[in-house]
Amino acid sequence: MADAALRLTALVEELLGERLPVRIRAWDGSESGPPGAPVLVVRRRRALRRLLWKPGELGLARAWVAGEIDIEGDLYETLDLLAALIWERPDGAGERVHPARDPRVRAFAKGLLRLAGPWLPPPPPPEEVRRRVGALHTRRRDKEAISHHYDVGNDFYELVLGPSMVYSCAYWEDGGDLEGAQRDKLDLVCRKLALKEGDRLLDVGCGWGSMAIHAAREYGARVTGVTLSAEQAAYARKRVAEEGLADRVEIRVQDYRDVRDGPYDAVSSIGMAEHVGAVRFREYADDLYALLKPGGRLLNHQIARRPERNESAYHVDDFIDAYVFPDGELAPVGRTVTALEEAGFEARDVESIREHYALTLRRWVANLEKQWDRAVRMTSYGRARVWRLYMAASALSFEHNKIGVNQILVVRPAEGGSSRMPLRARDWTASATG
Repeated sequence: MADAALRLTALVEELLGERLPVRIRAWDGSESGPPGAPVLVVRRRRALRRLLWKPGELGLARAWVAGEIDIEGDLYETLDLLAALIWERPDGAGERVHPARDPRVRAFAKGLLRLAGPWLPPPPPPEEVRRRVGALHTRRRDKEAISHHYDVGNDFYELVLGPSMVYSCAYWEDGGDLEGAQRDKLDLVCRKLALKEGDRLLDVGCGWGSMAIHAAREYGARVTGVTLSAEQAAYARKRVAEEGLADRVEIRVQDYRDVRDGPYDAVSSIGMAEHVGAVRFREYADDLYALLKPGGRLLNHQIARRPERNESAYHVDDFIDAYVFPDGELAPVGRTVTALEEAGFEARDVESIREHYALTLRRWVANLEKQWDRAVRMTSYGRARVWRLYMAASALSFEHNKIGVNQILVVRPAEGGSSRMPLRARDWTASATG
């Protein structure tokens, strides 16, 4: 076979009904496609068998993680081109259509079978989450899901996230650096919560302790941080001790549903609610409401997806579910606000910082690429490839408004319905130094 690239290009173009904007280089050394365009490298025929057995995103993801397909050229540009052709093709009603629903896919599959060979499906790369059992978002299943994502190794996260060890959207100013942008985000949360000396703060999903440390050191708060990750907790406790804040900060390995030592003056939940799931979100809102004092504030920092025309048909992203955030779910921001209000909260402020997350993710990708060999040694070749694809694709999703991220400030009303907030509450818009 000396013309695999040409045959593969013809099959894809027939399926899509248009010319491919990328070149294809196949395992036999052949190339096809526009000169000078980014190159999609198909290193092994096994990649095609993955597509046959798992058409669409998951098959492509498995081939990427295994190193059977690769990209030469600008990663973001190539993902943009491929996404426009494969994942986001509109039908007449404007809905996104997966190629498997296109009747032309049968002819494509037959041609692919001739190229790939009639072998059994290859096993998934070892980084993929194995079959999960039991109901969604039980304590045990949530702990397993969190362990898959966060117990990759603290050294790996240091490499990607930088010294701040903040794994959520930073808050940028023009020309800012990642560390400063993450510090500004933590300070923004503290100001929205109106933290002051002696306040009790519960940090739900505290990660490696950055929010807890900032609130205690800069605002004098007494902080309880909870996480399901043992590795995160050990790292956070070490940082707390090194900062001399052990008398102000307690880090627990604990499910938020098991916190019983309220009331707290404030609650921060930064990048954690995505793990809660639709079936548990009202329980999450009820629990946090019960843990707050009257007049206490909750800052819920959460990624959101765009609403689907048919919400009952929405499915979690296959690649993200299998390799990144098992059982993670995104909801539209309106649904999140409604659930919080149904629990008794009053919504006081919603700020979209979507573009800020795109900038953050591009910095994380740059950190990973700069120290690629070290990242592979710390985890595995497949795991490093998972992270590169996941972060780059997510950056594009934020840039193109496929997903967003919002800081939602709500308050538990005090007696008589008082919010105990000033008439002009948005003093947090001033910079920490301004």
